[in-house]
Amino acid sequence: MTGMRTVDLPELTLAYRESGPVGGPPLVLLHALGERGSDWDVVLPALAPRHHVYAPDLRGHGDSGRPGAYGLQAMRDDVLAFLDALELDRVDLVGHSLGGAVAQLLAQAAPRRIGRLVLEEIPALYPRPASVLPDDPDQDVHFDWAMVRAVKAQLDDPDPAWRAGLASITARTLAVAGGPTSPVPQERIAELARRIPDCRLVTVEAGHLVHRARPEEFVAVVAPFLSR
Repeated sequence: MTGMRTVDLPELTLAYRESGPVGGPPLVLLHALGERGSDWDVVLPALAPRHHVYAPDLRGHGDSGRPGAYGLQAMRDDVLAFLDALELDRVDLVGHSLGGAVAQLLAQAAPRRIGRLVLEEIPALYPRPASVLPDDPDQDVHFDWAMVRAVKAQLDDPDPAWRAGLASITARTLAVAGGPTSPVPQERIAELARRIPDCRLVTVEAGHLVHRARPEEFVAVVAPFLSR
């Protein structure tokens, strides 16, 4: 059974979903831009029996706080504060897209806190054409548009140190690529896998939303990697 929780961090309250056996190996799942922790529900039945799973809503998403200050580093620091607040000394970490960017920054900044790392559809970050977003969207969504603008600006013009820092990741890593139908340059995912010292690259031809489009195939490659 999945339980909904909140935890107060120094800058905001973070909402998260928790499931799996008490005392199981801790596994943290980080969602993509514009999603929330429930995005992982499709693979939880296969992952939770072997792990105690935590799926937070990143800042500006879902039921977590919307402090107005956003960025990948702030999200990284939130996740680290989340681990501290829940007294999780060392976890396995899975991140999809934006969550993968946050996960790789966390693995660079606090290598001893990460056991195994799964990066789904996130490339080595290079400058890209700037995204165009509406200034005042009128649709009702479960995220803060100010967060979207701030994060996309960083992803369009990333700090080169983030790419260089891939070499400092010590966690055993699995990079999951979505194949030719994904909008993410697959050669950049392959580069990420080459830059991380202990990283294996696997392609599941599902496009960008690998775990949602092909949950069984995603679990088939991720679960054995986490359990070794």
